[in-house]
This record gives sequence, structure tokens and C-alpha cells, in this order.
Amino acid sequence: MRFRHPDGSTVHLAYCTNVHPAETLDGVLAQLRDHCEPVRRRLGRDRLGIGLWLAKDAAHALVTDPSALRGLRTELDRRGLEVVTLNGFPYEGFGAEEVKYRVYRPDWADPERLEHTTALARVLAGLLPDDVTEGTISTLPLAWRTAYDDGRADKAHAALITLAERLDALDELTGRSIRVGLEPEPGCVVETTGDAIAPLAAIAHRRIGICVDTCHLATSFEDPHTALDALTTARVPVVKSQLSAALHAEHPHLPEVRAALDAFDEPRFLHQTRTAVAAGLRGTDDLGEALEPDTLPDAAPWRAHFHVPLHAAPAAPLTSTLPVLKAALTRLVGGPHPLTRHLEVETYTWQALPPDLRPRGRAQLADGIAAELTLARDLLTDLGLKELP
Repeated sequence: MRFRHPDGSTVHLAYCTNVHPAETLDGVLAQLRDHCEPVRRRLGRDRLGIGLWLAKDAAHALVTDPSALRGLRTELDRRGLEVVTLNGFPYEGFGAEEVKYRVYRPDWADPERLEHTTALARVLAGLLPDDVTEGTISTLPLAWRTAYDDGRADKAHAALITLAERLDALDELTGRSIRVGLEPEPGCVVETTGDAIAPLAAIAHRRIGICVDTCHLATSFEDPHTALDALTTARVPVVKSQLSAALHAEHPHLPEVRAALDAFDEPRFLHQTRTAVAAGLRGTDDLGEALEPDTLPDAAPWRAHFHVPLHAAPAAPLTSTLPVLKAALTRLVGGPHPLTRHLEVETYTWQALPPDLRPRGRAQLADGIAAELTLARDLLTDLGLKELP
């Protein structure tokens, strides 16, 4: 979906396909048929943007076989779909029964991360629509915080410098400018937008910036305006933003609130949980750990890294951090010029929701994704952007 900003630039809105597990190119092609095109039809649009997640094997198949890449591009066109952004965070196995800490491997100190991201950039340059010259990729925020020492930090820094040089060369070769954004996430080396400033300033390359995920922003209790103003002051480019909402518990000391939270404690993904106290943030790596007695202070609200559907906040006594998303979006695209032109709805946890909230079958999932995109579209038009055909 495309929108005209009041300054005349085009803002792209997509939804991320990491909600549809697929490790191979054949799986990706099936996603387009079984999920993405049905969502487009529900929205009544001739064209729908998708943020592709390409696992290691799918990316390798595309980057080593030009005919496969042409075939994917043809299939996108045939189904009324377009790609300007990729989710390069998960490497493989995102559809496994247990993902948890595995999603942070390989990190930026490992050569595999550089090679995979380079492959994604080359693929994206070949998938961009004919009238689009800029693409974006979101990626791991350096590494999970444990086992990350100065030596690994030096390797990660060198890898990102090499990536920037490769992106420069790709632009010269293809005329397509690809940028990569570190995506701050609780528990990682780069947990907050503030944590991203120093390493990105050290790289100081226009092709390497930040991806602002509004669920992660909210989970860390960051104020959107303060965070985005700091990035602007530091001249850190906001490469893209993922529109997502976290799980919010206003009164975590109450037994009924803990019972409601417990329903969201599931075995597949990590749900980092945070609370803001006078001394700063306190947190756990997962929601189940937070619910153990006397683990987290419970006099102030808790937020958990659980991407809940944008259009359907959990039932009381829980809610979502949709207000944080709205505030961030206002700062991102509501000013005289957008801070980013690539927005991506990223609710990948539909099948991890409590059983009574999960979609039953493809049709209900498509309905839910279409409802999220409709909400995002309405927020953008309320900010003065005009939806384009």
C-alpha cells in the first residue's frame, strides 16, 4: 500500500510475512498464493506491499539462481504484490515449535550473518518495483547480550562496515539503494534506541541505520518522541519502522492480572518482560519467569514483548501499547517530512495467542491481517497522508 505524504514523497505500508512459516522458496511462493493475495483481495486493493521474510535456504536459492529470482518477481506481479522491504532478523527456523533464544543466532560477530544479509540485499535489489529505487532490511541488533565481549563487538563492527561497502557497490551496479536497520530489542546488546546511537555513530554510514519496532519501544518504556528526537539529533537514519503493539498489564500485583498474563506464556517465542521503577528498568527474559513469585516488582505496570494484534487489544484486565504506536507514527510521518518511508505491520504471533484468540484457519488469519492493515491505513490518512491506487 502506498501513500502520498504532504511533502510529495511516497510512504510504503506492508505487512511482514514472518507470520507465515516457510524455509524454502517453494514455501515462499505458497505464501503468496495462500495468504498474501487473499489479504490483498480483502482490502479491495490492486496492489499490496509485503515485507518478505526469507530464511537462509530461500535467500540462497534466489541469490544463486537468477531465473528463480525472476520467477519470484513475476509471481509477485501476477498476484498484485510488491516488495520494498525485507525482514532479515530471523535466520532460519522461525516457524519451529520452539524459537526462543535461537532467533538471535547467528549474530553480527558471526560471518554467516554478514553473508545472509548481503544475499538479502542482492535479492531485494532484484525484487523492487520498477518505479522504486530504495529498499530496506531490518536486522538483528548486533547480538543477544550474553557472551558478547569486546572481541565479538569488534567483529560485529567490522562486519557492518563491510556490509555498507557492499551496499555501496550494489547501488553502483544496479542503481538500487538498499539500507539496513538494526532493530533494538529487549535483552539484546542494542536493547533501546538510545543503545543504538553509539554503535551506529561509530559506523557513520548512511546505509546503516535503525529499524524502530514500536512493540520493542513500548516494552522498554521508551517515550516515542524523546527516542525519535534523540535519533534525529544524532543523525541516525530511521531506515524503517515496524508497527506492532506489546502486551500491557497496568496492575500486575492483582491475581486476576497474573492469571490473564499466564495465558500468554507460551513455549514458542521469547516474551521479555519489563517494568519501570525509580532505579530504571527491571526485567526478565521471558514472561513465565516474570510470573514467578518475587521476581519482578509489581507496584508499577508490566509490559511484555508479545506482538498482539493491532486492531484487537486483549480483554481486560490486560490491554496493548497501541497508544505508543500511535505516538511513534505521529512523529515518524506526521511532521513536515517523514523520518522514514517504509512501514511494516509485524504481528507474527497469531498462532501463539491464547487458544481462544487464535485464528481458526487461513480465512480468519487473512481477516485479522487485513483488519490490522486497515487500522494502520486509517492512522496514516488521519495524519494527512493520501492513499494511492
